[in-house]
Amino acid sequence: MVKSGKLRSGTSQKIKRWKKGHSSDSNPETSRYRKAARSRYFSRPLEKSDLTVDALKLHNELQAGSLQKSSDAMQAGDVMEDQALTEKTSGTFLSGLSDCSNLTFRKVQRYWESNSAAHKEICAVLAAVTEVIRSQGGMETETEYFAALMTTLEAVDSSESLAAVAYLLNLVMKRLPAAVLKKKFSDTAKAFMDVMTNQVNSDYSSCLRWIISCLATLLRKQDLSVWSYPSTLQLYHGLLSFTVHSKPKVRKAAQQGVCSVLRYSDFVFSDNAPVYHPAAAATAKFCCKELEQSGGSKEDTTTLHVIGLLKDLLSAFPLSSVKSCCETLLRLMTLSHVLVTANAMQAFHKLFSSKPSPASMSAELNAQIITALYDYVPSENDLQPLLAWLAVMEKAHVHLSSLQSSLSISHLPRLFSVTMSCLLSPHTQVVSTATQTLKTLLNECVAPHMAEISPVLPSTSAGNGACILKMFRIVEEGLSYRFHASWPFVLQILGCFYRAAGRQAHPIMIKSLQSLGDLRATPQFPFSGELDLAVGGAVESMGPEVVLKAVPLLITGTDDDLEFPRSWLIPVIRDHVKNTQLAYFTSYFFPLANNLKQTGDELEQSGQKLMAKVYQTLQMQIWTMLPGFCTKPTDLLASFKGIARSLGMALNDRPDLRLCICQALRTLINKSCDTEEEKAELKRFSKNFLPILFNVYNQQPKPGEMVSARMAVLDTIRVYLSITEQETFSLLKPFVACTLCNKKAYRVIEEICGGESASCKAFVLQNLEELKTMLIDSLTTAASSSKRPRLKCLIHIVKQLNEEHRGFITALLPEVILCTKEMSIGARKNAYSLLVEIGNAFVRFCGNTKDAINEYLGHVYIGLTGSVTMITCAVLALTRLVFHYKDTIDVSSLELLLQNVCLLLSSRTRDIVKASLGFLKVLLFSLDVKVLASHITMEGIINMNDMRRHFRSKLKSIYTKMIRKFGVELVKSMLPADQHKVLVNIRKTEARNKRRKLVSKTEEDGVLLYLSLCSIEDILAETDSDSDEDEKPRKGQKKPVRKGQAWLKEGISDEPLNFLDPKAAQRVLATNPNLKKASKAEHGFKVTSDGRLIIKEEDDEDDDNTKGGTQSKKNPKRKMRDELDDDMDVEPTMKYKGRFKSSISPCA
Repeated sequence: MVKSGKLRSGTSQKIKRWKKGHSSDSNPETSRYRKAARSRYFSRPLEKSDLTVDALKLHNELQAGSLQKSSDAMQAGDVMEDQALTEKTSGTFLSGLSDCSNLTFRKVQRYWESNSAAHKEICAVLAAVTEVIRSQGGMETETEYFAALMTTLEAVDSSESLAAVAYLLNLVMKRLPAAVLKKKFSDTAKAFMDVMTNQVNSDYSSCLRWIISCLATLLRKQDLSVWSYPSTLQLYHGLLSFTVHSKPKVRKAAQQGVCSVLRYSDFVFSDNAPVYHPAAAATAKFCCKELEQSGGSKEDTTTLHVIGLLKDLLSAFPLSSVKSCCETLLRLMTLSHVLVTANAMQAFHKLFSSKPSPASMSAELNAQIITALYDYVPSENDLQPLLAWLAVMEKAHVHLSSLQSSLSISHLPRLFSVTMSCLLSPHTQVVSTATQTLKTLLNECVAPHMAEISPVLPSTSAGNGACILKMFRIVEEGLSYRFHASWPFVLQILGCFYRAAGRQAHPIMIKSLQSLGDLRATPQFPFSGELDLAVGGAVESMGPEVVLKAVPLLITGTDDDLEFPRSWLIPVIRDHVKNTQLAYFTSYFFPLANNLKQTGDELEQSGQKLMAKVYQTLQMQIWTMLPGFCTKPTDLLASFKGIARSLGMALNDRPDLRLCICQALRTLINKSCDTEEEKAELKRFSKNFLPILFNVYNQQPKPGEMVSARMAVLDTIRVYLSITEQETFSLLKPFVACTLCNKKAYRVIEEICGGESASCKAFVLQNLEELKTMLIDSLTTAASSSKRPRLKCLIHIVKQLNEEHRGFITALLPEVILCTKEMSIGARKNAYSLLVEIGNAFVRFCGNTKDAINEYLGHVYIGLTGSVTMITCAVLALTRLVFHYKDTIDVSSLELLLQNVCLLLSSRTRDIVKASLGFLKVLLFSLDVKVLASHITMEGIINMNDMRRHFRSKLKSIYTKMIRKFGVELVKSMLPADQHKVLVNIRKTEARNKRRKLVSKTEEDGVLLYLSLCSIEDILAETDSDSDEDEKPRKGQKKPVRKGQAWLKEGISDEPLNFLDPKAAQRVLATNPNLKKASKAEHGFKVTSDGRLIIKEEDDEDDDNTKGGTQSKKNPKRKMRDELDDDMDVEPTMKYKGRFKSSISPCA
């Protein structure tokens, strides 16, 4: 955006400026906008109007209701020619446009503000047609508009009006019912052909363009039977002839129309649709004829136009037509015309990309085109044609593979040979595209069909296996030195080949794997990342056993090469192993890890800590392979029992391996249990793994151990419990009964009960009785630290209970009430939440909310008769329930509850009194004033006795809330006289706070009022003061410190300062010389003439102040203490009463 008041660069030369001395002229010389405005209101325009004679003629004829040419109309037109300029009246000629109700023309309504003559003509025609339809009582439907516009099309003569009518017809016909177009097909087609014949040589192409579009829409709506008539084909050929028109817009409209007719006719989408359009063969013949006539000459652009049409139509032609068109395109490519060849390649590319049906493209024709295209292989240095050729061949082979896979594979070796030679190109883009082409062919043409091919051996000499062997030998040749510049791309192709065919063709790939191992051992090999990915692809498809036979690990645990040259294989196998045999880990890697562990321990004992660390790291890396081996193993049923015992022992004895083993177990359960047999096999070992996991989870981590391992164990327990059912409680019961570890057991049960999955919910419902029994039996053994997860379990269980379990809830209630005084914040929160859930359960049981809450409160009232702790917890529980169910508690129940709590205020136990005051405070906060007014009482507060001083702040808060709700007079009448001082203090505090708010608001309003009343001169006059007179800070506010400020001491008696004086630098001061020193702070004591302090007694001081008519200021601390004593009406325990006057001399 350009800022206001500024012009863009370069615009100063384009705009008109005032002449010098004439900037004050009020009226400019040009008045274009005034003239335009004047012409709109009852005055004859001075310039030529945009309203044409033809438009007025059309309007008058439509208004008259007759569109027939007559001599009278012609005479009227001649008269109107002489009177072309008309006056504008209230009923404008566009009145039918602005309020047109048909949504078809909502696009046209945007044109009325356009300056284009064509747009204005469209608006005029639409307005006139709309007025005619309304005058005849029409509903402005598409059919009415179509009839009116077709009549108008025959009446108008000028090309501009014809274009406007044709444009509106094009809009209407797209939304017109197909039955209308079918019925009026002959008349409409004849009218269109007449217009096209008359306008074919016209310089104004818009009319022809829209008529062609209308004709295409008309043909597209016809039935299949209509296309058997020669007249229909003749009409279509008329449309087809415009596809090579010299004008681009006409040609484009014709090509789009032909494509829409052949591809999107209505009968093409019917149930009994033909394989291809009846006019498709004629269209193909027309295209071939035009191509042969033009001959591909450089001057004639018809060839390019027809090829552009074929790009969209080839896949819609029948098989014979596709063959003839492709042969014609191939013949044109022999002319070596760059544009023709490029467009022909684009046509082939679009043909194969559209995936035509076998009726249009057979496998044999596809293969023949592939073979023919080898005659047009561009040079390796010809960048764009080579890229286009590779793209076409890729799509051709992929489509051939979908038609006949064996034929596609037989054609791949030749393409692999040509494409691999492209890797020698100096252009990086060619190398990258060739690599991507080979990878796509392997993934699309080879990988999906490898299961149908028998194992490929080095001696295979026939069939698809031989083709796979040839293709791999061609790719393997890329490891030779002449391809060294493209080795990263060759490695990508090798990795893709391993993934696609490694499972069936691994015998022919052993040599390449060995070559890769040798390359990896080369010092400073630059493409180690790409090589690792290629070997990883081999691990995925062939399995680690085949790879390690070709490239041994060279690690045994004894007498190893300390360089470990093949250790890079361990992370490669870890990252890519899956869908392999779990038994191979048990037979090879597990003993190897034990040997490495043993060697590391021996080296550590002998003092070789560095080598011991190397061996320990290697054995840990081998264990990290285990989760990959457990990802969809092929022999789970046969091999898991062989490794289960070893995994259980490692869980117990090896804390460093718990993360790996837990991850492996979770992977087996989550990703490998596809069948019920596999799930049953893992469930069979749950009685072995779950106790071990529980024991491990209950152990506190030792120093140096990772805390995250315990969370991994918990996740593994949760996952393992998802496939076990009845075994769960038998495993958890010993841990729940144990005081030392029941917290962990409750956490496990909490995870099960709170699970959102359907299996967890069904599991809880099926075992609800056992859960209830276990939780009730473990009530006495539940440790305080386990209350939080235990209460959380109860919350999940209570949510699923029905009326049959009312006794279970009643039995739980005392424990829940006592938990409201737990030390743990989480336990207290869960206890309050569980109280609310129990209330919701009672509501579910009873149906009537009030009766349910009264029954529930009756159970809680029992706690008020228990011990001191029970009474306190019961009051806290009642407080939470009253707050939550305040709208549903009965008035009588609330009154009874308030009386009992007020009685408890007279207790001598602070906890009970504190809980009772909290109840009153919540009551005042939550209940309505009308409800409180009838039940409020102060008897309990009056009878508090000794507790009043301890809870004076809580009482003051309660008094404040009551005063705000009921007023100070009512509260004062309910309290004894000794409490009135507290009310006075509250009233003063409230008044003080109110005054402060009012003052702050008044100050803000006063500043605004002052600024609004003062004139600008007054404000400026106040700011016109000396800069030395700074604003003094307010009392209690620090003056802002200005860093880096300096003052200049002026000369004596207004003598100017000489800056050339050498002593002038001494006059620069860091402090303001005009400011006076601050006086000493007052200490509140009088001083005698000789400087001694006079300290008087309070009584004497009060007498002196009374006599003098002044009031002294008290010490702030003393004042605070006195006010506090006044509020609580408590005499100070100790007060100094000195009866002397003292004079203290100042220190010498």
